[in-house]
Amino acid sequence: MLSQDDLKQIAGKGITEAQVATQLEEFKQGFPFLKLEAAAGIGNGIAAPDGEERSKYIDAWNAYKAEGKKIVKFVPASGAASRMFKDMFAFLNGDHDEPQTDFEKKYFDNIDKFAFYDELDAACLKNEGKGIKQLMAEGNYKAVVANMLEGKGLNYGQLPKGLLLFHKYAEGPRTPLEEHLVEGALYAASNGEAHIHFTVSHEHRELFKAKVEEKCDAYAKKYGIKYDVSFSEQKPSTDTIAANPDNTPFRNDDGSLLFRPGGHGALIQNLNDIDADVVFIKNIDNVVPDRLKDDTVTYKQLIAGVLVTLQAKAFGYLRLLDTGSYTHEQLAEMIQFVQRDLCCRKADIKELEDAELVIYLRKKLNRPMRVCGVVKNVGEPGGGPFLTYNQDGTVSLQILESSQIDKSNEQYMRMFTEGTHFNPVDLVCAVKDYKGQPFNLPDYVDKTTGFISSKSKNGRELKALELPGLWNGAMSDWSTVFVEVPLSTFNPVKTVNDLLREQHQ
Repeated sequence: MLSQDDLKQIAGKGITEAQVATQLEEFKQGFPFLKLEAAAGIGNGIAAPDGEERSKYIDAWNAYKAEGKKIVKFVPASGAASRMFKDMFAFLNGDHDEPQTDFEKKYFDNIDKFAFYDELDAACLKNEGKGIKQLMAEGNYKAVVANMLEGKGLNYGQLPKGLLLFHKYAEGPRTPLEEHLVEGALYAASNGEAHIHFTVSHEHRELFKAKVEEKCDAYAKKYGIKYDVSFSEQKPSTDTIAANPDNTPFRNDDGSLLFRPGGHGALIQNLNDIDADVVFIKNIDNVVPDRLKDDTVTYKQLIAGVLVTLQAKAFGYLRLLDTGSYTHEQLAEMIQFVQRDLCCRKADIKELEDAELVIYLRKKLNRPMRVCGVVKNVGEPGGGPFLTYNQDGTVSLQILESSQIDKSNEQYMRMFTEGTHFNPVDLVCAVKDYKGQPFNLPDYVDKTTGFISSKSKNGRELKALELPGLWNGAMSDWSTVFVEVPLSTFNPVKTVNDLLREQHQ
């Protein structure tokens, strides 16, 4: 099936022949759905700390930062903004010249409220000889949109979200990249330094670097810190082969194999390369202006405080296990910690001999740990927090996407639709063991949680394979804890008109 040229192409990406064979087999077999116990809720997998507890955890985080640990803010930022402008591309390419849909009318009625208004006005003046207001008065709405989306103007149709102007300030508008620099200074700086890592696409890397060089010094001065900003791209070795509908390899017109990016799950490799004690993960478009940052900062400190408090306890137990001198009562205390605090239960745990129990406890205590902020469900898309059965028969907390749930199972679908919370990609992770050694994160991926979708290329249908998602199956075998955070900490921008929401004005 694979020629010498194919094998050369595969090797050139850093992929093995065996990996390709496995992926082609996954197209044939599909992936199993997960077995669910329940949707997580307050008191059943989701903690909701009260005022006094919140203060205690924030103090714990500030004390941890004072120890000089290395903290990194990890921002997946490779997405192009083209989907944000889907409606405006439709208008530009459509038959009508004036706004007709509610979306189009809202955009033009509020155009002066966008942070990019002045830049767009200047682009229109340069290219059309007229500003936005005059073009609209003449009914030339398409010229305005063309100057926003196309290369002759702002080129927003091709730029990444992280480099668009999102928010207005007296001193000038800001991009999401800049808002993340500010956030890094406010809750993730230690030793007077904020480490921020952006995963970017290859074609946008230089643009990101230029923006950082342009803006970093001003924010460093403002917050009295130094910035260490780094970038990485998805590795070619995480691309996956595409298949025809009959599960044979899909080939390009020139006969070569087609490989596609493996989805955000590929970023577990990028995360694995980060040298840090604690890593915050948050999407590029989930930012707010400074006037609304207080809640974000408070709750980031809170979930980080929960993380380092749980980690300190787990480390203490592991050191006790290392001594070999512990009582049965101490083992019982560890079981309670794993089951109650780390929300990982094993039905037959009472049947284990002490020696087996120690092996089990060591495995569950000595692994990466994450605390995930979850918000009340308001119908936004996002992963749901569930209690799920794992490969080893334990039940623990996982973030699941709808694609991982058997739609024909009424009970599971009810759990998914009636779930009270969802995770908006708000994570803080501990990625080193109790001896200070980094975990090898790919070892903790559940490879059975990939996803197959239908796509097309040049009018030909194909099947695409996504790797286990970064915060789904890629972190399946981590200790996972959910903490309720307010909806004010979640303000994603999925369409250009989302920038007109009060939270982005």
